[in-house]
Amino acid sequence: MRILGIDPGYAIVGYGVLEFDNVHFKTVNYGAITTNPETPFDKRLEEIYSDTSSVIEMFKPDCMSIEKLYFNTNITTGIDVAQARGVIMLAAAQRGVPIFEYTPLQVKVAVTGYGRAEKHQMQEMTKNILHLKEIPKPDDTADALAIAICHGHTGASRLSEIMRKA
Repeated sequence: MRILGIDPGYAIVGYGVLEFDNVHFKTVNYGAITTNPETPFDKRLEEIYSDTSSVIEMFKPDCMSIEKLYFNTNITTGIDVAQARGVIMLAAAQRGVPIFEYTPLQVKVAVTGYGRAEKHQMQEMTKNILHLKEIPKPDDTADALAIAICHGHTGASRLSEIMRKA
C-alpha cells in the first residue's frame, strides 16, 4: 500500500510518501509545498492545490492520511489552514484517492506509543521507524511522514475494507 501523508498548512504543506506492506515501511519520497507570504491568499491556495495534484499524480498513492484540524489560540490562522486543507482534500478526492483523517493525539500514539510525546520525540521516532539518516526538514515534512506512519499502523485494515467494497 502506498500512503501519502499530509501535514496541512498554507505557508508550508509537508508531504511524505511511504510504501507499507503491513510490517515494514519504505520511504518513497518526502518534501514540502511552500507558498510565498507576499502572494495573494487565493493564489497561494491555487498553488497548494496544483502542487498537491502533481504529487498525487507523480506518486499515485492508494490513500491519503491528513491531520485533523484543531484550533489553539489563533482562530484566524486556523481558518486559513482549514482552507488550505480543503484544497488539499479536493485534489485527492478528484483523483479518487481515499482520505483518512487523524488527530495529533492519534498520530503521537501510533508513532511513539505515548499521546503526550514532544515534537523532538516524534521526529526521532519517525526517523528511526523509516531508517533515515537524519530527521527530515522542515518539521512539516517530518510531521507528514508521521501521519503516514499513523495510517499504516492504525488505518490499514480500514483501507482494505474500503478497497474490497470498490
